[in-house]
Amino acid sequence: MSGKLYGVGLGPGDPSLMTVRAVEAIGEADVIAYHSARHGRSIARSIAERHLRADHVEERLVYPLTVETTDHPGGYQGAMDDFYAEASARLAAHLDAGRTVAVLAEGDPLFYGSYMHMHKRLADRYDTEVIPGVTSVSAAAARLGTPLVEGEEVLTILPGTLPEEELTARLASTDSAVVMKLGRTFTKVRRALEGSGRLDEARYVERATMPGERLAELADVEAESVPYFSVAVLPSRVDAAPPVPEPGAVGEVVVVGTGPAGPLWLTPETRGALAAADDLVGYTTYLDRVPVRAGQRRHGSDNKVEAERAEFALGLARRGRRVAVVSGGDPGVFAMATAVLEAASAEEHADVPVRVLPGVTAANAAAARAGAPLGHDYAALSLSDRLKPWEVIAERLRSAAGADLVLALYNPGSGSRTWQVGKARELLLEHRAPDTPVVVARDVGGSGERVRIVRLAELDPAEVDMRTILLVGSSQTRVVRRGDGEEVVWTPRRYPET
Repeated sequence: MSGKLYGVGLGPGDPSLMTVRAVEAIGEADVIAYHSARHGRSIARSIAERHLRADHVEERLVYPLTVETTDHPGGYQGAMDDFYAEASARLAAHLDAGRTVAVLAEGDPLFYGSYMHMHKRLADRYDTEVIPGVTSVSAAAARLGTPLVEGEEVLTILPGTLPEEELTARLASTDSAVVMKLGRTFTKVRRALEGSGRLDEARYVERATMPGERLAELADVEAESVPYFSVAVLPSRVDAAPPVPEPGAVGEVVVVGTGPAGPLWLTPETRGALAAADDLVGYTTYLDRVPVRAGQRRHGSDNKVEAERAEFALGLARRGRRVAVVSGGDPGVFAMATAVLEAASAEEHADVPVRVLPGVTAANAAAARAGAPLGHDYAALSLSDRLKPWEVIAERLRSAAGADLVLALYNPGSGSRTWQVGKARELLLEHRAPDTPVVVARDVGGSGERVRIVRLAELDPAEVDMRTILLVGSSQTRVVRRGDGEEVVWTPRRYPET
């Protein structure tokens, strides 16, 4: 009969952190396998050494290379694939002979561990048991003595080998994080932490639970001193003390767009700005899209007080607060960015930093749901006459329609504005055919999402409200019924020559 394969997690380094089951599996094994570099030393073997017997057969699996420079015809990956194939064949020979094989793995066998390459090649052929171990992530948090995640916080674990922009985006958008595999990636990881605005929170843990353990503020660590067995940690923010502004220091205002609906529409940059803010200011409906965080203050208000909201946010920033003004869609498209920048142009706010972060605007969200109606030139207009006369709106509608532009019509109707859609339809029919396709998109991304394609002549004002956007096609816009029965609308990128 074939032998049994064990993937044995040894924990982060301290032999006393091995589990009872790991010790039992080593005791049951005939063969002990472990990875090592060419120098022959193995951290995994050193952790388990006190449990090895003289009659254990030891299989040392020596990596052919430790850097990605090789003359192998398949490159680095080809060299490693050959190595894992040869190593698994050696272990299979023991298993076929009826011997029990324990493959030692630092940390947890299936958490960035080399054992998994043996597992993928052997587990479908042999009786296999994987014994979990304490990971370096848990060990680092324990040695720091601070919670890693709490409540509904999200923990992101990242390899430092990711591209810098990817690291920056993920670090900006998460609550807590651990970055593995530092060593030569440390300088890049440090830049990513700085670029995401998280460097001041970051802690450094080297060789957790091992001899030579080191804990430090990551910003104080010299890159030349960082080994592979080290991690960067962004701990829980729940009980973190907010930074105390220096007397007279000014904070900042960041205007963020949440997109048309919930969390799926947030960008990593926006998530990071919302998480880092001391205060959130916005229309209550939009604030409700943002998760509640301990220590953050939320200032909700009505939808018709944009100027007052902007002044309030700037006033908070003048007192040293980091303020996120929450806007729906994109803050620069019929939204809060203009109000904030207008208020910030006053002399008393001239020294308050203001940033605007983009979001997915309603026109783009609705267009994507319907197909590609904005594939060529288009104009965006608001049908609200609360801030400009209807005569101006009507003239712009005629001009854009006469230029044969696709139209994205924002704010088409509300409880107090019921006639604008009907009047806009009349004006457009002076320039567009009755069968011009119109996308009627309501609550895109929300629970009440409804997207329909209707003819311009049949557009019903009664089904349009403030949560609706209208996309009116040009003379070139087409509607096609695909094989699944769904209609899609698109505007060709090429315009016919006159």
